[in-house]
Parts: sequence; C-alpha cells; structure tokens
Amino acid sequence: KALQAEVKRLKQQRDEINLQVQVLKAAREKAKAQRKEKYEQVIKVRDKIKALAQNKPSTRLEDLEKEIQNLEWTIQTTSIPVKEEKTIIDRVRFLENQRVVYKQLQELTDKRLELQTEAKALETQAKLNHEKLSELAQQSQKFHEQLIEIINNIRSLRQSADEAHEKHSEIRQEANQVHEEYVAVQQQIRALKEEQEKREKEHYAKRE
Repeated sequence: KALQAEVKRLKQQRDEINLQVQVLKAAREKAKAQRKEKYEQVIKVRDKIKALAQNKPSTRLEDLEKEIQNLEWTIQTTSIPVKEEKTIIDRVRFLENQRVVYKQLQELTDKRLELQTEAKALETQAKLNHEKLSELAQQSQKFHEQLIEIINNIRSLRQSADEAHEKHSEIRQEANQVHEEYVAVQQQIRALKEEQEKREKEHYAKRE
C-alpha cells in the first residue's frame, strides 16, 4: 500500500510537470512567433529609413532650425516688401519640409530601437523558457525512473508473494498427502490388530 501511494504521488507530480511543460511550450512558441514578427517589422522600418535617408538634406538639422528661426524673426521684426516676404516664407516652408525628414528619420530610428529591444526581450524570454523546459524534462525523467523502480519493486513483491503462496499450497498438499498416508497406515494397523485378535479368539476357542 505504501508503494502504491508513492506511485500515485509520483504520477501526480509527473502530471503537474507535464502540464507546466505544455504551458511553457505554448509560451515559447508564442514568444518565438512574436519575436519573428518584431524582426520582420524591424526590417520594414529599416527599409523605410534607407529610402527616407535618400531624401535627407545635406544641411544639418541644427543649421536648418537656426535658419528657420532667423527667417521667422526677420518676418516678425522687419518691415520688408511683400515680394521679399513671400520669398522668405517659401524658404521657411522648404526648410520646414527638410526638418520633417529629420523628424521622420528620428521617429523611425526610435521605432526600430524599440522593436529591437522588444525582440531581444522576447528572445531572452524564449531562452528562459527553454532552460525551464530542460529543467522540467530532467525532473520528469527523474520521476519516471522512480516510478519504473517502484513498479518493478511491486512486481517483484507480487512475484515473491505468488511464489510463497504457491510454495504454501505445495506444502499443504504434501501435508495432506502425508496425513492421508498416515491415516491409511493407521487403518492397516487397526485391521491387522483386528485380524490378530480374531485369530487369537479362534485359537482359544479350539483349545477349549
């Protein structure tokens, strides 16, 4: 009974581990799919950056912003002819469009970094899940070996019990046979005694 209880306990622990394994495998596959998706997004963002970089202004962003500020200050503080003002406004609009390119590049670069960070985190999680799966696999194997050992012990004990029972039956049969032989001998002895007494009576009867 103690061995059977131990088998039941080990089976429960093994089943719990197998359930954890299933959960971890599902999490690992999900993380793998998400990581793949992140890297695909990284490639798309990188391609956008590459395409947008072809339109990147030759002027540095700091210089663009400085020129925009100077031109806007001129418009606000200086009385200039309409034609010249329009020229300045067109220049500001052109510079602002160039600044937008820088802004878009920065946003895409930030997005790429964010996706790479998320992909790396998913990769780390997948690695941790793999390590945990390996650990659980070792535990499951250990429980399996213990189960096999206990089951073999139970079989061995049952075999010994069957052999003992069979031996006991053989001894009982031998004892019954000996008893029957003893009874038969007793009957023979009794019969011989009766025959002897009968002969003695007949002998004494003839002498009288």
